[in-house]
This record gives sequence, structure tokens and C-alpha cells, in this order.
Amino acid sequence: MADSNSTQGTATILPSGARAPDFALSAGPDKLLKLSDLRGRPVILVFYPADWSPVCGDQVALYNEILPDFREYGAELIGISVDGVWCHAAFARDRNLHFTLLSDFEPKGAVSRAYGAYREKEGISERALFVLDGDGIIRWSFLSPIDVNPGADGILNALESLAGNANTESKTVRTEGEEARP
Repeated sequence: MADSNSTQGTATILPSGARAPDFALSAGPDKLLKLSDLRGRPVILVFYPADWSPVCGDQVALYNEILPDFREYGAELIGISVDGVWCHAAFARDRNLHFTLLSDFEPKGAVSRAYGAYREKEGISERALFVLDGDGIIRWSFLSPIDVNPGADGILNALESLAGNANTESKTVRTEGEEARP
């Protein structure tokens, strides 16, 4: 699978072929999610700077809208930022999100750092995307400029490629009105 890894500034995110670092993060006040619990299916990790910012809001709204397309590939979508669980809960409720948001709050940015997706100076996550296979191997990664919504084309292409590698069938998924992204 072609790797779409890219870097902006001094950040270097984990590349395709690397094992995704395992983690356990809060998905709610009394709920932890371990990445290892999702083994056996593709996982989309979406690191983003902050709930309530305009670009982040647009990005998660797009992913929420095309969530059925991701799920056709059996993929689990996970959003990760340094916001706390209560902030995530309010944001998810306000945006009617139907996927999990994880809090990389304390120790602040530890998981973002492990993936090379932390902006030390600002204390927030980069806008970085990772598609993992069912064995927890990164099959595609992308670092977007922080002020640019990366869209979903790269994610869908990576999922399609994973599905093509898993069986000989290949499916094409297009999102209406979505611009092509690098």
C-alpha cells in the first residue's frame, strides 16, 4: 500500500509499516478504551487539536456523516485530542457524533507524543490520521497542516486497499461533494 505520510514543521508522525503504540485512554468519566481491544478490525485514529475549533468541528462532522462508509470496511473510528472527557461529552452531544472521542488529557498528550502527533509549543495534538490493520500495524498515515481539514479520501483509499489485500474484491466509495485531498 502506498504510504501518504507527510510532515509539517518539525513533527514526524509514525509511518506506514510501524506497529501502532498501544494505549488506554478515557472514553468517558468511568470508561477506558484500549487500542488492543480493537484488534481484528481496521482502526482509524484521528488526532485533532481541540474540540470546538472551526476546522476540527468541520472535520469530525464530515467523518460522522460518512461513518457508514467507514463501517462498511469494518473499521472503528476513534477521535483523539488533549481535551478532557467532559469537554468531549459536550462536543459529541452538540455535534451528534456517533463515534468515540478519547481524552489524551493526563499525562497531557502522552499518546499524541507516542504517535509523533503532539505540538509541544501549543500543548495540543497535530491534525494527524492513521489507518491501522487488524493486527495493529499502521498501513497509512498523514499529517495535515493544522488549519486544513484533510477530508476523508486518504482514509477511504487506505481502507479500500486494506480490503483489497484481505480479499480480491475491491470497492470504490465516494463522498458526494468532497474535494480530492493529498
